[in-house]
Amino acid sequence: MVEHLVESALLTHGLKSVTNEEIRRVWTDRTRNITWISKGEIVVGTMEQYLDFRIKTEELSRIDCQTLEKALREGVSGALTASGTMAVCKKYGIPFAVTCGMGGIGDIKGEELCPDLPALAEIPTALVSAGPKDMLDVKGTIDWLTGHGVTVLGASRDYFTGYLFAGGRVELQGVYDGKERRAPLLIIQEIPEDKRIPDKSVLEKAVSAGKRAEQEGKYYHPAVNGKIDELTGGYSSRIQLDALLSNVLFAKKIGT
Repeated sequence: MVEHLVESALLTHGLKSVTNEEIRRVWTDRTRNITWISKGEIVVGTMEQYLDFRIKTEELSRIDCQTLEKALREGVSGALTASGTMAVCKKYGIPFAVTCGMGGIGDIKGEELCPDLPALAEIPTALVSAGPKDMLDVKGTIDWLTGHGVTVLGASRDYFTGYLFAGGRVELQGVYDGKERRAPLLIIQEIPEDKRIPDKSVLEKAVSAGKRAEQEGKYYHPAVNGKIDELTGGYSSRIQLDALLSNVLFAKKIGT
């Protein structure tokens, strides 16, 4: 039985300059554990199978836990966010979902409270993540989760300092001990600080790009990721791909 499912939204919309060939080269996991929606059907496949789907990136929507059932009814094709993946895990009785950067509390249109948060509180699936994204109210996000009964642990330390950029220290509830497996549970395995982007002006420009995308009726997160990718020569996409794979391998270790 598969012990975890991997979200497909970052792979589909968030890694602007990373080709299928590069993903194929660096993705060492061969498990059938990546999930997406194809013409209203839930698909769980290997990375090799997913890459055929990724070719259609421009046509694909982003599907979260609040839009999953509608997407299934209407025959939509799209990539699953963290919360959408958790909802699929619930359907199949799978205990863990895996993502990279997650949503939270912020000023993103339609995501002032990202569906990832109520999903963590309400869906009986734990989540492995690299933490809330940098433009969010990180402390407010962690406080919301703990205030709604979610246990928030670090994979290796009891505090969080940022996603792609260095931020302030936010205390977590402890360090994962290798035993706790029950939702509501979030385990944060950060991108190492020495791999993060040092120039915070990159984040400011990316947030501006995201706001322009919002005004044009487009997706915020792909616009932000795309701008950071552009301004870092693809570096941000590569470290996110590495972080997602690292979280997959962490989840596999939990399941053994």
